[in-house]
Amino acid sequence: MQLDPSTGWFQGIPHCPSPNFNARPGGEISLLVMHNISLPPGQFGTGKVQAFFQNRLPVHEHPFFAEIASLQVSAHFFIERDGGLTQFVSCLDRAWHAGVSWFEGRDNCNDFSLGVELEGTDDLPYTDAQYARLVELTRQLLDAYPALSTQRIRGHSDIAPGRKTDPGAAFDWSRLHAELKER
Repeated sequence: MQLDPSTGWFQGIPHCPSPNFNARPGGEISLLVMHNISLPPGQFGTGKVQAFFQNRLPVHEHPFFAEIASLQVSAHFFIERDGGLTQFVSCLDRAWHAGVSWFEGRDNCNDFSLGVELEGTDDLPYTDAQYARLVELTRQLLDAYPALSTQRIRGHSDIAPGRKTDPGAAFDWSRLHAELKER
């Protein structure tokens, strides 16, 4: 996989374009936000995250789907349990992943961040394949966007405290930082 900086899309991975994005004001990319998601909650490999980010969630298949059907959200990337990586929004555009958020005195983190969704829950350990893919992705993003740094990688819970809990206690921040240092 290789990032094309002129388009903001990675080559060599599946693209599943979401309609839930808009122009990034100012073009700044200086924050990487980690999330988790599973649809239905706690179930993996269903393909429903992709449908959700494309506003195609089959609302009659599960009661939770009806609760979230009106939401229009996306992320730049989704890493599945087996390490599969899908891109939904160009890095150059503003994905709708952070919601009401704040970081270092600035609100609207979507304006200057990239969002990575990991297939998982707050309390279930993420897989080795997910960490390997996340490290590979993060290294390329750090190389491509100089305003990003390992100190500017945060969880959704960090930028929306009290409102969000992901990626949760199961996410191994020490492991991510150690593997990023092994360049």
